[in-house]
Amino acid sequence: MDKKSLQTALADIPLGGLRYFDSTGSTNDLALAWAAESAPDFSLILADEQTSGRGRSGRTWYTPAGSALAFSLILRPDESERERPVFFTALGALALTETLSKKFGLSASIKWPNDVLIRGRKAAGILLETVWLGEVVESLVLGMGLNVLSASVPPPENLDFPATSLEDETGQTLDRPALLRGILSELIAWRARLGSPEFLAAWEDRLAYRGEQVQAWDPSGQVPPRSGQLLGLGADGSLQLRGENGETVSVHFGDVRLRLSGL
Repeated sequence: MDKKSLQTALADIPLGGLRYFDSTGSTNDLALAWAAESAPDFSLILADEQTSGRGRSGRTWYTPAGSALAFSLILRPDESERERPVFFTALGALALTETLSKKFGLSASIKWPNDVLIRGRKAAGILLETVWLGEVVESLVLGMGLNVLSASVPPPENLDFPATSLEDETGQTLDRPALLRGILSELIAWRARLGSPEFLAAWEDRLAYRGEQVQAWDPSGQVPPRSGQLLGLGADGSLQLRGENGETVSVHFGDVRLRLSGL
């Protein structure tokens, strides 16, 4: 993969700009810096290798050269989108699951709020970072790391959750630029429906562990752990659980880790 192959594959995608790196620390860091320089909406940064990629809570995201997709999109939300920035994490996850279904027939699920699973194993993670201008969302950086080839999966001793790759799941060696084109196309299509009933229904339909007993907690300890049967999503994208006494418990966006109870 190089910039020329990307430009060819993405020729009909209305990017605000494209910056490609053979190797970098973090595409999100580069995107935040570019956003501060007034990068246009839907500007894309992509790297073949990340040496210090990161996920939520400062966890490291493993991106060896030549094996994964690691990219960040700069988004300039319009007035209506500013009212619902939390939906952009779901936008990335929904675009990816739709692409995997259409291209490969893979049934991928969304582990709320920001991971994509295939057969219960993590294939992708999403990191959304928000730039504020006072109390107004000025820009968003949507970062995504996707395990494409088998070599992108970290060694078992470095994992805190089972992982997989698209190559492992499909038995195919995949064209990364073509895969990226599919994801970006779905992002554009679903962005037009951001937060709509159709958007929420599609997100809920892909929700991992629905109907199962789960635990959700905040590793910082600021919010007490919560557990219950996963019912679905609230209108604001919050996770809805049925507690032990039958009450509905809402889990809102934040640093939440989700596991099946007993695991």
